[in-house]
Amino acid sequence: MGTDLNDGHEAAHRIEITANSRRCRVIHQGVTYADTHGALTLIEPGMEKVHYFPRADVNMARLERSIHTSHCPLKGEATHYHLLTEDGPVENAAWSYEAPHDAAAKIKGYLAFNRSRVDRIDETS
Repeated sequence: MGTDLNDGHEAAHRIEITANSRRCRVIHQGVTYADTHGALTLIEPGMEKVHYFPRADVNMARLERSIHTSHCPLKGEATHYHLLTEDGPVENAAWSYEAPHDAAAKIKGYLAFNRSRVDRIDETS
């Protein structure tokens, strides 16, 4: 049985996921890790918006799956990835929800990047 996100204290904490046709890129140390016009943008109250990138538009050869996972009550269990750079790995710089809760089903298999662990996440026209 699923959780009703519209009752009690959960009502104020909702997520919104929208298709984003603008160009979104992740660049670190001059290397483009992701470049897409097919991102999904997730907005969660009190949080900075997050772009989720389709795997087809992510340089997966430059990512390595981490043993680290994290949990979000609304989205589910996240798998984390290290960025592989010339200077060594940037630990847990990206994450993905392989089996998200219903509220976040659209982002299944997409990857997001931690703004504080990469040089730039751009959104342009």
